[in-house]
Amino acid sequence: MVPLLLLAAGTATTIAAAELPEVDRFNYILGTQAIGGQYHFTDGDPLVESAEVIRAMGASSMKFDLRPKRKAYPGIHSLVELARDEPNHRRVLDMPFANFQLWAEPFASTSWKEGLSREHAELEYQEMHALVVHLLKTYSGSSKAFYLGHWEGDNLLRGSISKEADAKMTPQRVQGMIDWLNVRQRAVDDAKRDTPHQNVKVWHYTELNHPTISMREGRPTLVNEVLPHVAVDFVSYSAYDVTNVPKAEEIKAVLGYIESKLMPKPGIQGRRVFIGEYGYSVFHNGKPHHSPQEQDRLSRITIQAALEWGCPFILYWELYNNELEPDGRQRGFWLIDDKGVKQPVYETHRQYYQWARRFVSDCISRTQKPPTEAEFRQAAAEYFKSLR
Repeated sequence: MVPLLLLAAGTATTIAAAELPEVDRFNYILGTQAIGGQYHFTDGDPLVESAEVIRAMGASSMKFDLRPKRKAYPGIHSLVELARDEPNHRRVLDMPFANFQLWAEPFASTSWKEGLSREHAELEYQEMHALVVHLLKTYSGSSKAFYLGHWEGDNLLRGSISKEADAKMTPQRVQGMIDWLNVRQRAVDDAKRDTPHQNVKVWHYTELNHPTISMREGRPTLVNEVLPHVAVDFVSYSAYDVTNVPKAEEIKAVLGYIESKLMPKPGIQGRRVFIGEYGYSVFHNGKPHHSPQEQDRLSRITIQAALEWGCPFILYWELYNNELEPDGRQRGFWLIDDKGVKQPVYETHRQYYQWARRFVSDCISRTQKPPTEAEFRQAAAEYFKSLR
């Protein structure tokens, strides 16, 4: 028997998906991701394994890579086919996560660095639009939210933070990125406007990763050259330039600076800048870098600062390490190491989710409704203060 949702994905009819229970659909803010992991521990698909581990930890968010890997996905030719027809991606999207952050890169291989051509703009638009229509129809009624974005935009735009890289920020390249992001946003907005749906959300975000050289030195990056000219819903901040040596007030200042460059979006309540990546490696350039305890301590500083500022998500990089040292050792960006050992920072997340789910359940029992975002955030910040 073919599942009703699968039938609905290929027809004009929208069939409401089952709504997540209130405790599952609450945004617990903290999360992690599964992108490019160098190991796994079961015979199953690595993405599915990762999602199951993240879910078992207690998270309500899942970030992963929805980009073309043609050798790995034979017969898959578009983002819709990847989300709908590739069984492992479909299985993860069907899992009871409330929020998905996805690197969505069309199979059409568009390019904007020499300027976005009309042909490439149309290809980008069509594939993104079709993906949004699919998500809205398939998950209508589910209470899920999908955030479609991309990897570190400053690395795409300028590369390094060296002053020599400033020269790469040509007017043509900057305008190309502006046009590219606006096309993607228009595809999302048009699909939402024209597709019947209920109780499901799709948003578009850009990710930046070098805002501090703009804030402190006035140098050109995505935040000051591109962001003021694009109507994106959200911004993801790959935040290593301020979290490598985390200081709460500096983290908040950079987040505020990014927010100051955003175009208004009256339809979105609350903060629109989230931390899409932060993390601390065990090894760096062949030398010990952070102990497991130091990983955890630094993460708590970043988490608490971002909670207090108001980030909608704070996503740790990552579940399984994805980078190797030149000698083949794991760099150690992980919650669980390559021997399967759960690190202190894993336990911090797991215990937090246990507390958070209990807090939300208790509130529902007392008041017949979940806490507000502000109530939960304040309690979460107090929770992390209590861990000092």
